[in-house]
Amino acid sequence: MQKRDALKRIAAGACLVSATAIFSACSPQAPTFQGVDVTGAEYARDLPLTDHNGQPRHLRDFAGKVVVVFFGYTQCPDVCPTSMSELAEVKRALGDQGGKLQGIFVTVDPERDTPEVLKAYMANFDPSFLALTGTPEQLAAVAKDFKIYYKRVEGQTPTSYTMDHSAGSYVYDPAGRLRVYHRYGSGAQALASDVRALLNEAP
Repeated sequence: MQKRDALKRIAAGACLVSATAIFSACSPQAPTFQGVDVTGAEYARDLPLTDHNGQPRHLRDFAGKVVVVFFGYTQCPDVCPTSMSELAEVKRALGDQGGKLQGIFVTVDPERDTPEVLKAYMANFDPSFLALTGTPEQLAAVAKDFKIYYKRVEGQTPTSYTMDHSAGSYVYDPAGRLRVYHRYGSGAQALASDVRALLNEAP
């Protein structure tokens, strides 16, 4: 009797291990990102601003696409054009999947970055990229939600000021969830790798 009970326990354990192995094999593997994995973040949930065409925008407008968001200003001498150029490079590297990438540039200098200026600026990189703007109050609220720092630094004339600002890209999956943060300088190749991972991720 004891031998029979022992055999039953061993068999039950084997079934449990087998079921666990099957479940693990069927569970989707979470991608390993080149950038900082921020999956499940409770911030940067929306972009309630207006694009350079005058259309109100929200993150849900880009459902089905990987969205990359960068904060900056058009008169930025190096960081901003470098980041946007790399994003355009990522889109080209994606080939047939390039249409599933949406680049978003949020200005922190609405005083000088008019819709006309922003539209022309985006055309330098990719015509499908959108620039967003808003009132100073709207931008301050969005920056707070995204944990973005920006500050005006006065120049020699009233219009020659610069803007100190955080430099990094926020990457959203096609379901509109924030997944990855790329620090400035991580490069187009690392960003392209993470965008591909999100596009190819099982739903």
